[in-house]
Amino acid sequence: MRAANIFERYLTTPRKMIMTSIMVGVVLAMTTSALYALWLHHKREQGYDILAQGIQRYVRDYFNDLEAVADTLQPLTQAGCNHVSADLTSRAAFNINVRAFLLVNNGTAYCSSATGSMSEPMAKLAPAIDTHQKVDLEIMPGTPMMPGKPTIAIWYQNPANAQRGIFTTLNVNLAPYLLFTSRHRDAASVALVIGDKAISTASPGVHSVASLVSSPLRIATLPDYPIKLFIYGRTWSREDIALSALSGILSGALGGCLCGYLLYVRQRSGKEILQGIRRNQFYIVWQPVVESKNLTMTGAEVLMRWEHPTAGAIPPDAFINFAEAQQLIVPLTRHLFKLIAKEAPLLMDILPQGAKLGVNIAPGHLHSPEFKEDIRQFAASLPDGHFQVVFEITERDMIKEKEAVSLFAWLHQQGFEIAVDDFGTGHSALIYLERFTMDYLKIDRGFVNAIGTETVTSPVLDAVITLARRLNMTTVAEGVETWEQTKWLRDRGVNYLQGFFFSRPVRVAQLIDWQRQRSGK
Repeated sequence: MRAANIFERYLTTPRKMIMTSIMVGVVLAMTTSALYALWLHHKREQGYDILAQGIQRYVRDYFNDLEAVADTLQPLTQAGCNHVSADLTSRAAFNINVRAFLLVNNGTAYCSSATGSMSEPMAKLAPAIDTHQKVDLEIMPGTPMMPGKPTIAIWYQNPANAQRGIFTTLNVNLAPYLLFTSRHRDAASVALVIGDKAISTASPGVHSVASLVSSPLRIATLPDYPIKLFIYGRTWSREDIALSALSGILSGALGGCLCGYLLYVRQRSGKEILQGIRRNQFYIVWQPVVESKNLTMTGAEVLMRWEHPTAGAIPPDAFINFAEAQQLIVPLTRHLFKLIAKEAPLLMDILPQGAKLGVNIAPGHLHSPEFKEDIRQFAASLPDGHFQVVFEITERDMIKEKEAVSLFAWLHQQGFEIAVDDFGTGHSALIYLERFTMDYLKIDRGFVNAIGTETVTSPVLDAVITLARRLNMTTVAEGVETWEQTKWLRDRGVNYLQGFFFSRPVRVAQLIDWQRQRSGK
């Protein structure tokens, strides 16, 4: 499995990012659609409120003006029709939508602006009108002169004489109400309701209130008049629902894409590694290296670990190889140097002078322009003259031959030693030994695990040990886990041993305790 795939397994994978982005997009789409729909509904409700107030204001002003005219006509009720008929007719002519003004005395209409003198009981003209009220209204299907054309009849009692008053009939002009409803795209109709009768912009004629199909969205009333205004319309429109759905889809798509992008940027491996360095998520462990003859610790290999806050412990092979692929091995190795410099002084009491410190170097750092300066700073940060640093180069990694030869020579000049790590696991084992000057050969654990088994690996291990001896290279066996393996390696002259049989890689405090227990201090 590629390092990138291993790394992604421990951090957020593309599939997880896609699923998260989809979920965020869906939630955002639903939330946006709901909020936008609620906002449109709120705006629509506000529109109905404004519409109701506008119609209410129009009707109130009209009736107030009509009442003011009726007040000027009230003195005429004290005189006979032949004396006031001409004045009554002219007043009616100059009032919009007024069919006729009638003068009433003792429940009888005796003078009309349309016909002159008359004598008609109010109970017959407008049965629903109560002349004992100061103001009363009735919707009538028509009048004797204009049958079949609905009218609104209004009674105004004379404030000086309760037996007298003004009765007027109005043409029903619904044009202003249609104009009002046209301002609100969802308003369907307006109905004027008086008692149990109504006239509506939805259909001609007089209707019973019970016949009105649905409940009105708004009901407006006039304080001084027994009239109600019913406003009908849609609370939810298809256009608003479609617009809300479209806005939700757009915001969900944009939000999902943005979430995916942010997750990609945030979870991008390179950024995770840099964040891990800044937040001190990396730490080091030490694995003892013992001298095979007396099994005493003469050094240790330093290994880096990463405890990610959400992914947990990430294997070194994953993040180191991935750091190389992301060209972040240099800052990662520099951080390793700092961690070693911080803890190395703590080991001076348990490791003798000249003790070996094995430090892994990746080709990406070896061939970087900053390599020599980084090595100088690292050497200067360690206790002066106490440790012998051994840089370990993994044989599986490809290095540039010409540059490596000069760099290895420079490292030797600076007093460092070089080991070829995991020898025998790559494709260029013999080439490494032939072309580069190495001080140590670290035998891979795969060979050590074969000890005591009848496999083709055992003879190869014998050949590796013999080859190292002829090249005057010091040998270190990795992955030693049993006494049988220890004895076999000692018998064949392997110089140093390293593995779980002695100790797992541990933190510096544990290593100090381990060594003190072994030495009896």
